[in-house]
Amino acid sequence: MSSLSSELVFLILQFLDEEKFKETVHKLEQESGFFFNMKYFEDTALAGEWDEVEKYLSGFTKVDDNRYSMKIYFEIRKQKYLEALDRDDRAKAAEILVKDLKVFKTFNDELYKEITQLLTLENFRENEQLSKYGDTKSARSIMLVELKKLIEANPLFREKLALPTSKASRLRTLINQSLNWQHQLCKNPRPNPDIKTLFTDHTCSPTNGARAPTPVTFPVAALAKPSTYAPLAAHAGIFRQAAASASANALAGWMVNPNPSSSVQSSVVAASSIPVPPNQVSVLKHPRPLSNALGIVDYQSNEHEHLMKRLRSAQSVDEVTYHASQKASLSPDELPRTVASIIHQGSTVISMDFHPSHQTLLAIGCGNGEIALWEVGLREKLVSKPLKICDMAACSELFKAVIVKDSSISVSRVSWSPDGDFIGMSSDIKLAQSIDAHVGGVNDLSFSYPNKQVCVVTCGDDKLIKVWDLAGRKLFTFEGHEAPVYSICPHQKENIQFIFSTAVDGKIKAWLYDNVGSRVDYDAPGQWCTRMLYSADGSRLFSCGTSKDGDSFLVEWNETEGKIKREYSGFRKKSVAVVQFDTTRNHFLAAGEDNQIKFWDMDNVDVLTSSDAEGGLPGLPRLRFNKEGTLLAVTTADNGIKILANADGLRTLRTVESRSYEASRAPTEKVVIFHPHGNPPSLSLVFCMMICCSELGLLHVMDQNGVQPKSRSIETQRSLDNVSDKTKSWELVEIVEPVQCQAVTMPDTIDPANKVAQLLYMNSGIGILALGSNGFQKLWKWTRSDQNPSGKATARVVPQHWLPNSGLVMTNDVPENSQEAVPCVALSKNDSYVMSACGGKVSLFNMMTFKVMTTFMPPPPASTFLAFHPQDNNIIAIGMEDSIINIYNVRVDEVKTKLKGHQKRITGLAFSTNRNVLVSSGADAQLCFWDTESWERRKSITIQLPAGKVPVGDTRVQFHFDHIHLLVCHETQLAIYDASKMECIRQWMPQDVLSAPISCAAYSCNSQLVYAAFTDGNIGVFDPDNLKLRCRIAPSAYLSQALTNSQTVYPRVVTAHPQEPNQLAIGLTDGSVKVIEPSASEGKWVVALAVDNGV
Repeated sequence: MSSLSSELVFLILQFLDEEKFKETVHKLEQESGFFFNMKYFEDTALAGEWDEVEKYLSGFTKVDDNRYSMKIYFEIRKQKYLEALDRDDRAKAAEILVKDLKVFKTFNDELYKEITQLLTLENFRENEQLSKYGDTKSARSIMLVELKKLIEANPLFREKLALPTSKASRLRTLINQSLNWQHQLCKNPRPNPDIKTLFTDHTCSPTNGARAPTPVTFPVAALAKPSTYAPLAAHAGIFRQAAASASANALAGWMVNPNPSSSVQSSVVAASSIPVPPNQVSVLKHPRPLSNALGIVDYQSNEHEHLMKRLRSAQSVDEVTYHASQKASLSPDELPRTVASIIHQGSTVISMDFHPSHQTLLAIGCGNGEIALWEVGLREKLVSKPLKICDMAACSELFKAVIVKDSSISVSRVSWSPDGDFIGMSSDIKLAQSIDAHVGGVNDLSFSYPNKQVCVVTCGDDKLIKVWDLAGRKLFTFEGHEAPVYSICPHQKENIQFIFSTAVDGKIKAWLYDNVGSRVDYDAPGQWCTRMLYSADGSRLFSCGTSKDGDSFLVEWNETEGKIKREYSGFRKKSVAVVQFDTTRNHFLAAGEDNQIKFWDMDNVDVLTSSDAEGGLPGLPRLRFNKEGTLLAVTTADNGIKILANADGLRTLRTVESRSYEASRAPTEKVVIFHPHGNPPSLSLVFCMMICCSELGLLHVMDQNGVQPKSRSIETQRSLDNVSDKTKSWELVEIVEPVQCQAVTMPDTIDPANKVAQLLYMNSGIGILALGSNGFQKLWKWTRSDQNPSGKATARVVPQHWLPNSGLVMTNDVPENSQEAVPCVALSKNDSYVMSACGGKVSLFNMMTFKVMTTFMPPPPASTFLAFHPQDNNIIAIGMEDSIINIYNVRVDEVKTKLKGHQKRITGLAFSTNRNVLVSSGADAQLCFWDTESWERRKSITIQLPAGKVPVGDTRVQFHFDHIHLLVCHETQLAIYDASKMECIRQWMPQDVLSAPISCAAYSCNSQLVYAAFTDGNIGVFDPDNLKLRCRIAPSAYLSQALTNSQTVYPRVVTAHPQEPNQLAIGLTDGSVKVIEPSASEGKWVVALAVDNGV
């Protein structure tokens, strides 16, 4: 089929989808084989419609096309077979075995026999490999994750997983263009052509007084004014066009045209440090006269037209493709619904916001004016401050009178800046007269970045929206609302910055950072208080609000047309206040109503599920997701907050272990009120509180170097070291006796010939994996018992040396001359696979059976370090002996790219998901920073070695929990690097009681401690902020008396438990592995003594 013919098929697919001919769309997709609709495939598989799944798949590939296709069909049929066994339908299972699975017998007879044996088991979960099989729904979801990867890797699906980019209703547009051309060719064109059919070419019948040809126009989106032509759809019946009245209220692309039904009100623009493009000034004030033919405003500025085109091109996916963006299928089980903790605030919580990177740090604004910061993992209130005025004497007499009459200040909004450096807060304090700020309450606050400058956007009862810089200077004032502005939603599409605003009369407006006025004037559902939010990826727009009658509305908007795309159902009761809502993971919506939390799938209007959070919620609870969607904070009726979590959230909470309460408080010297520049005494001040987080003493929220905040701070900040020194007093803890700690030795470990080269905890925390210098791997697991009810690794109980029923041992390919081999190992996030090498090929082992699944990368050169990509277990970074780093795709068995920058073998690799960076370290004492999108090298740094020291020796790297700070370990030093600036900010070198070379180091699971082992057997516990020694564990505390005097036994490797921050494991030079914890009476290695800081 020719290219144009295939493009026509795509346009027909688009048209059918727009007209809701769903079955026909998927039939054409399958028959043409041009576009594989992953969303439809996933939905059909999740519904268990296996015949339809295979029928649809058959349009694109057959079983024996290639190994990917074979695997896809096998996984589908295996799932169908297991489901039949699970519902005890043996006859159906046998039928599937014979009819569907037997085809695979010729390719893998052993596998077919194993599948057949499942029929003989009372429960197929007795099979070791299927022991973790859950329910049908979860099993289908797991299968789909694998299928999606196989489909994406299958060359037969290449270029078939995404539709070509095109404008919405492209086929209609082409037909319109054809009709225009036909009308142009008419010998006697009529001003109002009568289009009755598309089956024959259009011609105009002769009339007296022929006119010049006039284009026939059918706008895809609503125009500023109705065309002088009668709507084409009225004649043809195929094209749907809004009536003239609807066109007057709907704008193409929301911000493309001005609202013709209302006068354009210009904005009052203050002197600004943000340059305003000249093409954005006054372009809507003086439109040219309308064309005789069409009722379209023709603006004066060509640049403005270019800007509008960019706006149109930057709109949501729905405009350019007829399918919503494809996304991975998420299960309702991934919603945070388990009550993990309850925190008691003590006053009415009005607003909440999680820190953008510290997932368990929650800012709270209260009805009594209190501002609090909570570490929800510890249920600790880190900071609590009332909102108060710094200099009352400088305020106006009117302001003082208002405060004396009513001193209560309610915090109506609390919001973190996107980078987490600032907290913005607004209050509802009222003033009685108009001044140069918001008159009355400040109803909402948000951050924006026009021209890459951090700004604060506010709105208030005075019907205005204002934009301020961080010094308090007013940059823009937007006026045009006829009622108090209730909420604002700044956003960016490509490089176009704009603000949505909603007022209490239900009007929605949109503004660019110029003086042109509102680009949009729409009515929100309910025509009262409404708040708007974008999905996390910025592609979908939602709003939730309540009418004066108490009816609540949750809707998704079509940005292309400014119309409601879907309205979600499920609100039952009349509300006395405004329903609050939030979005998460580009997939779910949540709203608080009827004493519970209701959840929706964004693509389904019906309630997905609901939760009462074990009771105690108010009628209209307020709620807020953290950025990752793993935690949900919801207010309670008794002025508290419940923290709900999913499985990932529970793991996150378990890893949170902060330093002492006093150390975490580190309060500000004074609360700084952000006020407009020039006349602070008379301003109610938007009452936005701008607090630099370093003033609060919060770790890692300050400037990335941890010493001096950015110049944009409101007043000079104290460094983190100074804060720490003023708020805590440290006493070095010496652990020298065995009774001062708990230690357990792994059984079957002591083998001097097999020194422990690598050591890992399982991510679940239930076991430890060791790789020896001879290439053998050993696994120890803890089990649940009365002494260890959690089943997690602990020094109180001796674990079992675990082997599968087959008795297999994980053995790597080892060359004859193995003494020079560098053992390396990496574990997948789900603990299912371990990848390791010891001078030979890299082997991928199944952690349940210990079988080798595959081998790759045969030497030379040999692999020296391995790291799984944090977002895709199929992508592996492999450091090589020849200094090259291979980015290898296991699924397709190919090296995607080679990274060259080191001079000697690779000794460390660490990924940062926040910074999209891979950091590599080498035996050349060099660090390289690589962009994980382009795989280009950003920077190379040689670590700062002592004078006269040759740059040799292994250098290891590990990212902090925040994925910004980087721990670098070399035998000569410990160092902390800032990955965003790619520079060293802290360094410690062996000294005093710890003067021996460093053998290894690692962060604790919550990055609040650094464990470092030394070649004399000592272990140091350091503060990660300043690398000061807080605790020394002497070898006499964990080694026998005979070994203590030995100079050859010391920890070669150290690793930290993934959930217990005070537990570490060490691998020693004698082949033994030990787990060490503080004594039960202490519970922690490091204890801070509180001191009076004068607060």
